[in-house]
Amino acid sequence: MIVLLLGSGGREHALAWKLAQSERLTKLYAAPGNPGIEEVAECVDLDPTHIESVLAFARDENVGLVVIGPEAPLVVGLADLLHANGILCFGPTKAAAQLEGSKGFTKDLCARENIPTAAYKRFANVDSAKAALPDFGLPVVIKADGLAAGKGVVIAETSADAEAALEDMFDGGFGAAGAEVVIEEFLTGEEASFFALTDGKTVVPFGSAQDHKRVGDGDVGPNTGGMGAYSPAPVLTPELEARAMAEIVEPTVRAMAAAGMPYAGVLYAGLMLTADGPKLIEYNARFGDPECQVLMMRLEDDILPILLAVAEGKLAEIARPSLSPNTALTVVMAANGYPGTPAKGGHIRNIVEAEEKGAKIFHAGTYKGAGGLVANGGRVLNVTAIEGDIGRARDAAYAAVDALDFPSGFCRRDIGWREMARQRNG
Repeated sequence: MIVLLLGSGGREHALAWKLAQSERLTKLYAAPGNPGIEEVAECVDLDPTHIESVLAFARDENVGLVVIGPEAPLVVGLADLLHANGILCFGPTKAAAQLEGSKGFTKDLCARENIPTAAYKRFANVDSAKAALPDFGLPVVIKADGLAAGKGVVIAETSADAEAALEDMFDGGFGAAGAEVVIEEFLTGEEASFFALTDGKTVVPFGSAQDHKRVGDGDVGPNTGGMGAYSPAPVLTPELEARAMAEIVEPTVRAMAAAGMPYAGVLYAGLMLTADGPKLIEYNARFGDPECQVLMMRLEDDILPILLAVAEGKLAEIARPSLSPNTALTVVMAANGYPGTPAKGGHIRNIVEAEEKGAKIFHAGTYKGAGGLVANGGRVLNVTAIEGDIGRARDAAYAAVDALDFPSGFCRRDIGWREMARQRNG
């Protein structure tokens, strides 16, 4: 089968790496790809959000399956266009992708279906939003309604911070994403990520992870798109995972189907594990980044038949995906200045030497310059290892980090700290 993978980040490199191992793959294209992806795929100069160009390429090259990595092509309707032209696609329609594209849409669905989540209100102007702040107490969560590259969430500790966040969002600090804002109660507990695959009817679990959103060790500093992750997340016990499926994910899939917008793809639920059980923080309509990297390391099956079963509506006809019981851990190497203005152009060397330490390095923001591999984004590399336990996975990942020559980059040195602390404390 000929496959077209869309995207250019670490998530897509991990997917390309796994797809390239498939016995059913005859040709893998990636658009636009990156220097890591081009080692296993033919990269083509296509913008995934230019959906007519994607369709034309898929037709011309007899593509049998389009795998959509990032969220932007989903919310502009690429899946709809492909479906209308008889091309199989892994990823939800524009209507279904509202689960990520509009936080207000998802909160309203939760309210209708009694899905556990934080109390909330939606606002279309700054004055009404400010007037409602006393109803929520402190800290309070302020969210831009639309897509904001993982950065449109502010946890405000003071009223002044909350008002400043609202002003920033309504003044265009997050572009069109902040045209509407959701204010939520602050939930207490530990966060975990839960993944499920669904073809709109059948739903199967696809693993758990914990990521590290804040830029600094000890979870300090501003939120980022993710500085590292590990999988599985033991804090999401089998009992809690079963509750998340029964109380959150399955009711969501049923509700979307009943509303005439069946959801097909991967559904990524960000959960807060509260004293009352798991509650939904938000949904993503695609694999997380960097969670995808650790999930692909753990996946023991050929991924192509799984993605195809989702796209064809035949998920019930295949065996449940098998994930290794071992722990995969990834460390993000970011460019200095991230998550603000990253320092682009820094040279990266010793990739091969680093991988000899027992890790796989996925490219997240790189390009090939005249002098070799160069940083070209905020998050640059995902240094990923899988071992029998989290301690060994962490040691292998950081050994590879230390073998890299990337002077203008940095990373957190405490990825996996929560689980390591739990194990130390018995």
